[in-house]
Amino acid sequence: MIIGIDASRALTEQKTGTEAYAHHLIQHLLPLAASAGHQIRLYFNVADETVAASLQARYPGDHVTIVNVPLRRLWTHVRLGWELRQSPPDLFFTPAHVIPAGYHGPSVATVHDLGYHHFPDAHPPNQLRYLRWSTRHNARVSRLVIVDSEATRQDLQQLYGVPGEKIVVVYPGLTPGLAPVTDQAVLRAVARKYKIRGDYLLFIGTLQPRKNLARLIAAYDRYFESNDGQVHKLVLAGKLGWRSEGIVKALTSLKFPNYTGIITPGFIDEADKSALISGATALLFPSLYEGFGFPALEAQHCGTPVLTANSSSLPEICGPDGALYIDPEDLDAIHAGMLRLMREPELRDRLSASGRENSKRFSWQTAAAQVLELLERASRGEA
Repeated sequence: MIIGIDASRALTEQKTGTEAYAHHLIQHLLPLAASAGHQIRLYFNVADETVAASLQARYPGDHVTIVNVPLRRLWTHVRLGWELRQSPPDLFFTPAHVIPAGYHGPSVATVHDLGYHHFPDAHPPNQLRYLRWSTRHNARVSRLVIVDSEATRQDLQQLYGVPGEKIVVVYPGLTPGLAPVTDQAVLRAVARKYKIRGDYLLFIGTLQPRKNLARLIAAYDRYFESNDGQVHKLVLAGKLGWRSEGIVKALTSLKFPNYTGIITPGFIDEADKSALISGATALLFPSLYEGFGFPALEAQHCGTPVLTANSSSLPEICGPDGALYIDPEDLDAIHAGMLRLMREPELRDRLSASGRENSKRFSWQTAAAQVLELLERASRGEA
């Protein structure tokens, strides 16, 4: 079987959740496809000639064909769509985007979350319209829809009327190379690189409204006030997202010296992530909505206690005993949870152990094997 895969998102330099998903899934899918006798076509939109020349080396194998067809705008629906119609694979798979309009061959799509439905104000109007259309389009034309969690599966059924048997949950894996760091010299070096001094609490992710950072900042402000300045820092690690002005306003409204306790280092290099997470006293992740919640799982794997929301996919992913759960819309609950994590070492130890055990459920090898089986099923027309 010839499997065509939209790999355009896998090359993003600063990868967030969906781009990292595409990259790691494709990397683990290729050897399994070779063993099963399948041919793979990877479709890219790379204008840079140096990067384009490196694609075959990045994705090796006699069974892998690189199809690089760059176009500045409307690549998916114009250039990729044309390529698929001219030389159709036996099955087309998109791990992080949308099936081209006008392409009617057998296909499988991935829907990562429906956060735009729950928090429409967190997206520009044009993007919101496109997300609504693309989700409905993927659900309508694909033979199967892969989702990251049962929570997203239920959203698709309830909000778009997609039959349950058409939606399959495949849990993503842990970032390869992510591991607990105990070497104090390494921990200090990474903290120093991002100008972090002393103990710290960590948030990691895109700085955008649905991450609930305005409430987290307010809870930290309250904590700072009640501890006479002898406090942990709060590190908000990640790049600014759309409508992040509310987060900036929450930061700038803090009175001196409270705002000195908050550090915003920007996007974290992948090589530093393990140490940054491992060095934190706790991960604070009170997100209002997540289709999966990679940061919480990554913290568990590193043995860092997690505070997170009792909603969307987060309890499903973190496990019943793997995190300290709070109502993300309750400022008092977030503040109380922060205090518990800093004042109760036994709680931190328990969450560290149970979180690490929970993280063992997730593997890219397992995810890739499940996805390949679904692609084979879809190619045979089986629901």
